[in-house]
Amino acid sequence: MSKYELALVVNAKIEDDARTEVIEKIKAMLEGFGATITNVDEWGKKKLAYEIQKMKEGYYYFIQFDASTEVPAEAEQRLRIMEPVMRFLCVKQDA
Repeated sequence: MSKYELALVVNAKIEDDARTEVIEKIKAMLEGFGATITNVDEWGKKKLAYEIQKMKEGYYYFIQFDASTEVPAEAEQRLRIMEPVMRFLCVKQDA
């Protein structure tokens, strides 16, 4: 098992309940792939460095998890088609 961090920028125009539901769905997806979530950091609404889909703000989340090496690729494949997720990046953390 390796340690990973998933950074997400979620659409700021959706309701709080919908945003919470998106994050819960992502956590459930990761756990479904066999990952163990160790920490979820919510940074809140921040100004974007550049406009994405004509939006200037987004909600930032950082999810740390332990998983096997194929999980990040599977997760990225699913995140790519989730509409409220504007950007994402999954990186392996140093030991």
